Amino acid sequence: MEKTDLTKLYKRYYTAAKKPELIDVEQARYIAVPGKGDPSGELFALCVEALYTVAYTIKFASKAEGNDFTVAKLEGLWSFDENKYNKVSATDAPAQVPRSEWNYRLLIRMPDHITSGHLNEAVKAAFEKKQKQEINKVEWFEMEAHKAVQMLHTGAFDKEPETLALIGKFMEQGKLVKKGAHHEIYLSDFRKTSAEKLRTILREPV
Repeated sequence: MEKTDLTKLYKRYYTAAKKPELIDVEQARYIAVPGKGDPSGELFALCVEALYTVAYTIKFASKAEGNDFTVAKLEGLWSFDENKYNKVSATDAPAQVPRSEWNYRLLIRMPDHITSGHLNEAVKAAFEKKQKQEINKVEWFEMEAHKAVQMLHTGAFDKEPETLALIGKFMEQGKLVKKGAHHEIYLSDFRKTSAEKLRTILREPV
C-alpha cells in the first residue's frame, strides 16, 4: 500500500526560501480547531492535542479502507481585532497585541480523498474514547486559492518580528496589501524542538 505524503505531494506548499517571495497558494482542505488566547497556555495545548487526536483517528480509519496517509504538518492562522488595534502593523503586532487577544485557527491539511463525513465520524469516535471537550471543537475548513508573501523563519517564535519586518518591506516595495489572517506552517514540532532550531514558514496573504 502506497502512503500519501502531502509534504511530498505538495512540496511547494511546505517549502519557503530564506528571503521574502510572492507565491501562489492552491486551494486546500483541512481539519481545524478555533481558539483565542495565549499560545503558551493550557487551552492552546489542549486544542493542539485534540486536533492531532482527530487527525490520527481519520488516518487509521482511512488506512483500514486502503488509503493510508502521513499526518501533515501543524499550521495556524492568526488574527486580532483590527478595529481595536487599527494602527498596529503586522510586524509590530506580536509585541503590541497582548497574547490573550490573539485569535487562532489551528490546521492540519487533509488528502483529497478525506471529506467532512470522515471528520464527523472521527470526532464522534475520538470523543467517545478520550472524553475531552476540545475534540468536539474540531471542524472542517477550506482555504481558497490566493497569493501570499512568505519567508522561512529559523529560530524562536519571539524572534519572528525580525522576519516579519523583511516580509513587510517586500510588501511595501511591491505595493502589496495584506488580505487575511497571518499564516504559519510549523515545519518543526515545537513541543520537542529547541527554540533556536525551530523552522516556521511565515505567510502573509495579499
